[in-house]
Amino acid sequence: MYITDADLARRGHWVNVTFLLRKDEAEYLITVQDGRVQRIVPGPHVMPCWSFALCASDDAWGRFWASEPQPRFHDLLAMVRFKTLRIEGDMTVFMRNLLYFKDLVRQLGRELHAR
Repeated sequence: MYITDADLARRGHWVNVTFLLRKDEAEYLITVQDGRVQRIVPGPHVMPCWSFALCASDDAWGRFWASEPQPRFHDLLAMVRFKTLRIEGDMTVFMRNLLYFKDLVRQLGRELHAR
């Protein structure tokens, strides 16, 4: 398991989804089961199956994952508003669990930003 934050796992207890995180050409299929990240599979993928995708440049993700993010990069929806992040697919699961995914993606950054 990748994320060990018990509070985050508790908040996402009912979240079961596979989503794609894309930074430039790099892709990661992230599978969440009962609020815990079970797998992170780096791409490239041939016809991957995911519910939604979060797509941004490597620079945008780097700014989001900074220890003190700049304005416009401090929040996933701020990045959408200023067109540095694109959300594709079925946004229902993402929006229903928005605070969970905001925190999850921030924590995943520690692992993915190093790649």
